[in-house]
Parts: sequence; structure tokens; C-alpha cells
Amino acid sequence: MDDTERERVLLVGGGGREHAIARAIAESDAALFACASNRNPGITSLADGFEPVDETDPDAVVAYAESVNATLAVVGPETPLAAGVTDALDAAGVYAFAPRQAEARIETDKSFQRSFLDEHGIAGNPDYAVFEATDEACAYIDEYDGDLAVKPAGLTGGKGVRVTGEQVTKAEAKRYLRDSDYDRVVLEERLVGEEFTLQALVANGDVRLTPAIQDHKRAYEGDEGPNTGGMGSYSDATRTLPFMNETEYAAAADIVESVVDALPDYKGILYGQFMLTSDGPKIVEFNARFGDPEAMNTLPVLETSFLDVLTAARDGEPLPELDFADRATVCKYAVPAGYPTDPESGALVTVDADSAGDARLFYSSVDARADGIYTTTSRSFAVVGTGETIADAETVAERALQQAGDDGLRARHDIGTAALVQRRIDHMTALRE
Repeated sequence: MDDTERERVLLVGGGGREHAIARAIAESDAALFACASNRNPGITSLADGFEPVDETDPDAVVAYAESVNATLAVVGPETPLAAGVTDALDAAGVYAFAPRQAEARIETDKSFQRSFLDEHGIAGNPDYAVFEATDEACAYIDEYDGDLAVKPAGLTGGKGVRVTGEQVTKAEAKRYLRDSDYDRVVLEERLVGEEFTLQALVANGDVRLTPAIQDHKRAYEGDEGPNTGGMGSYSDATRTLPFMNETEYAAAADIVESVVDALPDYKGILYGQFMLTSDGPKIVEFNARFGDPEAMNTLPVLETSFLDVLTAARDGEPLPELDFADRATVCKYAVPAGYPTDPESGALVTVDADSAGDARLFYSSVDARADGIYTTTSRSFAVVGTGETIADAETVAERALQQAGDDGLRARHDIGTAALVQRRIDHMTALRE
């Protein structure tokens, strides 16, 4: 294809999720350009151009998009969505496959999210209350007959939630609120079951669903420790997960589609986080972008061209149906020693695309120096194995982690193992009885 006819796609963001998006775009005929506040060596190795830019600065992002004559854009993280980067790109004539600021409130403002779901009668919304005064929130915690999820209303990178009866006592939850001094908090009934994610590609009223994924937020093996941005995740070779049936997947799909019906201008990724309970799926939250790590489970097995989705969305055409390989995936993050409470940076990353074997390697937050790639204080990189079964995929991912070693790094080696998956199955079996 002549260079003048190639799509020129701008990718905004520099994490592991964006590395997965970059790889999906690079597999097409498009020219890829990227901008972010950090330099991700995985993305820059795939891109025709890279510019260090504050991704929450709409003017700076638009200026770079115009300088490379971008014909499309993909906004990866949530912070640029909250800052109105999509709105600015669209206004400049660069179609961005991402929700505008108003629609992104489904993620960026949790109090809006809950009231929106209530207003539109969306199924699966738990009991909740919103507070601006800390004393009133603490009184509600004392008075509530049951356990609660305590959530700041704004963005916290997946690390702000505290659940009484699971992670903290009610006294600790109140102390957390007083110490944090959030402007608004949402208190929600604690949902008991198994969490899973259902992501959809959305534009022009079309909803294209992807396989369900289970993320692992807790820092340590056995689901212990504080919440993180996500230590890893897995998907099965079907659209469901081992602890879920087709009816339960369909119920979650109906909820995602109802949200899109209530947001007719929505475009981009809509990410539903659900708790599968004995009464079916309940809504934990909605996000307005691919999950990280869930993007790394989804995109490697997507057989439909991601570029074809982008161009159809921009051109007002029906989105193509999504075809996925009949492969299970297991993603495991390597994080710096001490993460997330007291992370230690500066460890040399010894695994690369060549040494990862059959696994795919996605860099997240690393420091690329002249003499090598080093860890920062955030999640370093992820390895993703695929296979006919979850067990096969886990073996591939674990083999890649062994190549990385454990000098200054650690990982949750239990993600995707038969024992942990069976615990999920047994948990749901007990809840259904």
C-alpha cells in the first residue's frame, strides 16, 4: 500500500495495556505513532514515531497528532479520558476510538456511575450511598448491617478500594477515610462471589463482546495482601470461565449492552467488572478503556483486525464481528521487590522478546537505559502464555517468568494454576448450593 494511503494511528499512553494495543495495530498495514509521559521500549520498537508528552495535556496530544498527520487515535489509559483528550482530538478532526469526557464519567466518577445505573434501571447495581462528609460516611459504616466496599469517587488506579470483612475491619475502614480525606466516597454493599471482567468494543451503537477474564488484584499468592493495579489474569479457550456458565455470561453481556443503550454516543472500550454471585452477575464497576492486564489476554487471541474495528468505527460502518482463537491465556506480571507498599527500583530486567520463548512479553513501567532495561517502582512487565487449556497457557507464562529470574522482581506464580482455578470453581459451587 502507498504510504499516502496508509492509516496513521496515534496511540496515547505508555503502559502494558498500550504495548498490547501497539502490537495489535502493528500487525496491520497502519503506520503507528505513540505519545506518553514515559518511554515504553516495547511500544517505541513498534512505532514509526514517538513523542514524550504529558498524555493528560489535550493541546500537546493534538499538536503531536497533527504533526504526524494522524488519521485515527486510540487513547489507552483513563487519565487522558478524564482530561478531555478524546474531545480535543475529535474537535481537531482526528477520530479517537475512546469515549469523550462526558461518557468517560462512567469510570471517572463512581458516584455518577452508580446514580446513572440507577436512573436507567440497569440490572445488577448493588445498594450504595454517596458521602461528602467523612463523619457521615463513618456513621453509615457503623450503622450498616453488613460489610461494605469503601470507594473514593474519583480515579485511584485500582488501588483505592477497601472492603470490610475481607481486607479491613470497620474501624480500619473509618481510619482509612479519615487519613485519606477524600472529597467524596461511595459506600456499596459487599458482593460475595467471583469477580470477572467482560470488555466490549463499542461504536455507532454496535457492541462487540470479548471473552470473560479474571484479574487478580491482591499482591500476594493465595489472594493475600493489599490491592494492586493487577498482578495477572486468565481467560479460557471459550467465552466463559471455568466457574461460570453460558447463562451467566449472557446476563453480564445484557448489562453491558444496556449501558451502551443508555449512552448512545459511547465509543471505544467499555469494561464491565462483575461479581458473579449466587444470584447472577452484579456490577462492581464500569471502566471506559481496556483493562490492564486484561488487554493482554484479549488482543493476542483476537483474530479480527483491530485496525478494521477502528476504521469501521470512524467511518460510521457496522463494526466487524470479532473472531477469537480457541486458546486460553494466562498473564503474569513481574513487579519490583517490595511492590506495592515499598517498591525497590533499579533491578535489571533480563527477559526480552527473544528469551520469553512462546510467551508474549509486554513492558509496562520500565526505565530503558543505554546499558539495559531496569525496573521502576510500578509494575515492570507482563508475560502472556496461550494454550489449548488454561493449564497449558500457565506453563508457557511460568516458563517465561523463570527466564526473567527473581533478582529484584517477584510475581504471583499461582495465577492460572489448576489449584487456584479449582478454588474458584469450588467457591461458586458452594455459593450456588
